[in-house]
Amino acid sequence: MTQGDFYTQGARDEPGLQNFDLGKLLHESPEYVVFNGSVGSLSGEHALRATVGDVVRIFYGVGGPNLDSSLHIVGESFDRVWQEGAAEPVSNVQTTLVPPGGATMVELQLDAPGQYMIEDHHIARLEKGAWAYFIVDGPDRPDVFQPCSAVRGCTLGPIW
Repeated sequence: MTQGDFYTQGARDEPGLQNFDLGKLLHESPEYVVFNGSVGSLSGEHALRATVGDVVRIFYGVGGPNLDSSLHIVGESFDRVWQEGAAEPVSNVQTTLVPPGGATMVELQLDAPGQYMIEDHHIARLEKGAWAYFIVDGPDRPDVFQPCSAVRGCTLGPIW
């Protein structure tokens, strides 16, 4: 996966060809911050897919040119992260910072089925396109995750 920021003369979501805007670049104010070159590139039929129990490794680069990324998967954490291509991983990381021109490799084992959002945790960037979906198929795992609702009620498991 890659992330990049785009500086256009037109407004976000304006149709047609968008010319480059040097002023927006110099002020680090992109119209778009996207994964793999476009808004929604990893959603719908192009979403990433895996099965419960799979170990997934993601190679993630930030082309910039200006903005860093706080890579995060909502509802999961990374079992191992090789920060900026380091030889030794760190473990149990929720969000990892990747600088422009940098890259990282993350690994996680998927414990429960569902639709997980991959995002740049600079939350305003979601509106500019820095999101993707990860669909995990497989049997329900109530020992790991149970959806709660006001109608059904919830029981809390042990708190560690």
